[in-house]
Amino acid sequence: MSMMDKLKGMLKGHEDKVHKGVEKGGDYVDRRTGDKYSQHVDTAQEKLDQEFGGDQPRGRGEDRPPRS
Repeated sequence: MSMMDKLKGMLKGHEDKVHKGVEKGGDYVDRRTGDKYSQHVDTAQEKLDQEFGGDQPRGRGEDRPPRS
């Protein structure tokens, strides 16, 4: 059993919490880097949500207003 299979098993049924955690982690990285890598962070968040069963759509700036 791979590490990813073990993680999926532990997180099964808690997809909403996983989504919130991925969001918080991405927001933290964006704050620390001044949104310099926000496109990369968004892509990583999408892939993590897909991997762990998140079905919530994600768009650019879904949880934060656009920077001017």
